Amino acid sequence: MHQQQSAIRTRLDRFVRERLEPAQEKASAPVRIEAWTAPGEPVPFSEAAAQTYTPVEQGHAWGRAWGTVWFRVTGTVPADWAADAADVELVVDPGFIGDGAGFQVEALVFDTAGRTLKAIEPKNDYVRLDLAPGGTFALYIEAAANPDVFTSGERYAPTPLGRWETASDDPIYRLGRIAVVHRDLPVWELLQDVATARGLALESPESSPRRAELFAALDAMVDAVDPRDVSATAEAGRAALREALAAPAARSAHRVYAVGHAHIDSAWLWPVRETVRKCARTFSNVLDLMDADPDLIFACSSAQQFAWIKEYYPELFERIRTRVAEGRFVPVGGMWVESDTNMPGAEAMARQFVEGKRFFLEEFGVDTREVWLPDSFGYTGALPQIARAAGAGFFLTQKLSWNEVNAYPHHTFDWEGIDGTRIFAHFPPVDTYNSKLTPAELAHTERNFADKGRADMSLVPFGFGDGGGGPTREMMAAARRAADLEGSPTVRVAKPIDFFEEAAAEDASRPVWHGELYLENHRGTYASQARTKRGNRRSEALLHEAELWAATAAVRTGAAYPAELLRRTWQTVLLNQFHDILPGSSIGWVYDQAEKEYGQVEADLEPVIADAVAALGAREPGDRFVNSGPYALDGVPAFGVGPRLVSGSVAVEQTPEAITVTSDQVVLVLDGDGLITSLVDRATGRETVPPGERGGLLQLFTDTPRHYDAWDVDIEYRRSARDLAAADSVSVVEEGGERAVIRTVRTFGASAVTQTFTVEAGRRAVDVETAVDWHEQQRMLKFAFPVDVHTASARSEIQFGHIERPTHTNTSWDEARFETCAHRWVHVAESGWGLGVANDATYGHDVTRHPRRGGGTFSVVRQTLLKSPLFPDPIADQGEHVFRTALVPGGVAEAVRAGYRLNLPLRRTEAAAVEPLVSVENPAVVVETVKLADDGSGDVVVRLYEAHGTRTDALLHLGFRSSGTVETDLLERAVEAGAVRSGDAESVALALRPFQIVTLRIAREGA
Repeated sequence: MHQQQSAIRTRLDRFVRERLEPAQEKASAPVRIEAWTAPGEPVPFSEAAAQTYTPVEQGHAWGRAWGTVWFRVTGTVPADWAADAADVELVVDPGFIGDGAGFQVEALVFDTAGRTLKAIEPKNDYVRLDLAPGGTFALYIEAAANPDVFTSGERYAPTPLGRWETASDDPIYRLGRIAVVHRDLPVWELLQDVATARGLALESPESSPRRAELFAALDAMVDAVDPRDVSATAEAGRAALREALAAPAARSAHRVYAVGHAHIDSAWLWPVRETVRKCARTFSNVLDLMDADPDLIFACSSAQQFAWIKEYYPELFERIRTRVAEGRFVPVGGMWVESDTNMPGAEAMARQFVEGKRFFLEEFGVDTREVWLPDSFGYTGALPQIARAAGAGFFLTQKLSWNEVNAYPHHTFDWEGIDGTRIFAHFPPVDTYNSKLTPAELAHTERNFADKGRADMSLVPFGFGDGGGGPTREMMAAARRAADLEGSPTVRVAKPIDFFEEAAAEDASRPVWHGELYLENHRGTYASQARTKRGNRRSEALLHEAELWAATAAVRTGAAYPAELLRRTWQTVLLNQFHDILPGSSIGWVYDQAEKEYGQVEADLEPVIADAVAALGAREPGDRFVNSGPYALDGVPAFGVGPRLVSGSVAVEQTPEAITVTSDQVVLVLDGDGLITSLVDRATGRETVPPGERGGLLQLFTDTPRHYDAWDVDIEYRRSARDLAAADSVSVVEEGGERAVIRTVRTFGASAVTQTFTVEAGRRAVDVETAVDWHEQQRMLKFAFPVDVHTASARSEIQFGHIERPTHTNTSWDEARFETCAHRWVHVAESGWGLGVANDATYGHDVTRHPRRGGGTFSVVRQTLLKSPLFPDPIADQGEHVFRTALVPGGVAEAVRAGYRLNLPLRRTEAAAVEPLVSVENPAVVVETVKLADDGSGDVVVRLYEAHGTRTDALLHLGFRSSGTVETDLLERAVEAGAVRSGDAESVALALRPFQIVTLRIAREGA
């Protein structure tokens, strides 16, 4: 039987290749082609249409990398064609290289009025002309000469194609065939039948009757079609397959909810400006296919992408709006972009939902209920609560199927966050967000589904993605044929919410996964492109300060609140948190632009902060400082302005062997290499450094991942450690006052590092500034500190709280979690005392356990400062960087305070003292955000959370008189009170569970 089926398959494949595929066109006719090359960046249709065009022919070389050429195509449908208008198309090959949709040349077709019609891409290379014989047409084709960066030269090799300036001016494409064709629909339908029958046969058990039936039917199809007249006998071929394709699915067949989709990376191996055009191309494809096929439903996330279309393609946006109202073009996800979720700060993660959902509500009246993140690189344990607070109850990702070692045990389950909030989660077992709905993909879905017995349905996103393109008519044909077919899961084209609601109702006793969804892959994204990561952290802090002081000035003085500027700035920051921008995995062009945008954020917000503080009071003699942080600092109140109140001095004792620095809080000892041999916490007398160890050590590692340079760190890197212990110089540069500063200088390779260690009176910390002039490639720099505590776990700050991760390697899950993300601090401790290692712009960390001299174990906390990959940006991270670290003895509370201090340092001002607009005396309750309400009412919005992981009460003091307080969701809509216990004109009493997020909307008396 096997030999017979193999023979049938060989015969079939040749017949399809040589007879059926060429017969899809009954006839073709030439067209006239003219071209105009845009001189630089893309131009709008109106400008392109006004240019002078030059005739060109097939074979014409065109398009330097990232350039744009417009083609004007005119022609006539031959009058002698016996063709229905629906069967007449223009086929366009602008110079395709292979069939990689979204990673090479793409084009968008316009009519003469400037209306977008459809995109041209591999596997989707036609435009419906809807013309009868004798009809004429004129079309404009905007062709984008996007290079295939990912496979240029050797895979992952350094490439100059990642920037306009370094890419060659030579043309990279040659114009292929452009022609009017008379499409043969019965032949095309026969090809779709064959694809389904052949694919299903190959997925059926080898000795099964179903496999034999399908191969027999395919053999009969070949017999039925006359190779000399395929068009006339195509229906006979379809008839030979009809019975086999009409057999219904089994009662127990897996149920697939197929959702049209196009995962479009908002930047990656192309710049953001190209993503705007990718969106226009893909959405035009979708609308054209919807016109032809009433069954298509398309789900699209990322409010930013809709906003681009509204701005640059308003006519296309209005057509989308119509389809949204019909329920066929479905906004999903409710976020501004499909962001990274590990590195964005707490408020930024909340604003992803605020800005995304608000856009969908304002433009379409749609309140999205799901989180749609198929491709982000792991998911923070804070996300369930943030999603619930934004009105979402469902979550989808596919990326965790990329785990290197461990497979997640479920595809459908409840995901529980760090505060205990749960949301329904689904991992599509098809293991792709770019499905074509082939029989092989559908069979894999059914085999792979991990929750058989208690559930029988899954979601399959189908359509070309990453670089865009979307669903095709071939995919819709595959869905129809698999709707109810023996040997296959059933397929229903549906909205995502249909799946989520029905799947959630199917099994009320789902398993639960607690904590983060860690991706055992792409761990290098916590460090790559350090400037962008610093720009993100700094921009988040500036937005916090600008909202705080603008709100304070508005309440106290009636100053105008810059709501539009703040919203626009947030949207810039949120865009750059996209999961291929902030993680450092895009081409260099993307980071050049991000750096400029972060500079603009600073230029826009610094005057807002300065003007707001100045408006709060006249200048007065004396030094005062602005404290934008939630904790009092050096005598300056949280969210207030006042003088620093620091007393005491720091003593320095220097010998040839060591430098000893003593304050009222700590005693620090550095050896002749400038490394820390002792750090004593004077409050407890505890020594931080284990016997025989040295802290503050810089370590250099070889970084040559097995696969993706910028994305990955492989565990083997640890075998290449080189300790940068020897110092070129160690010197005391400041002493004799309220602080002491020691400087060390080191050189290695082509790079140099200058570090300063600062101890200040009254401060339970050692501050370390590491300035690096970095000129290494495929090397990674870490900053290490050994801590004399015996523990099997470490706490790391994430959004609105922290997470405890094992540091042992008992299981494969623990061993695979060898590089992790933290926000402002990592803390290791025993019995409530330990060391916090805080930072101002570092995300990547690792924490390991080691045997201690004299018994027991100690931990080493390392910050990953720099990683210099060659792909996709060959000059990533080159140049100067500054990192600030605080070594903080004590408990979690001290680490939390230090993290805010480093990221929201005091600002010197000449303004008068200012009392806080709001304050909380309980150190476990942190006010994260103070702003005015988004609806322009003038209400004050306060977002706070419990930071220590304890159940606690707190009293929020108001620096203004309130006429009422309402608990709200993230979008400032009233919800049932869960944390507010009571309130009056001057305060609000709260009761919080561990890590609970609370948003309060406070009306002002008389406002």
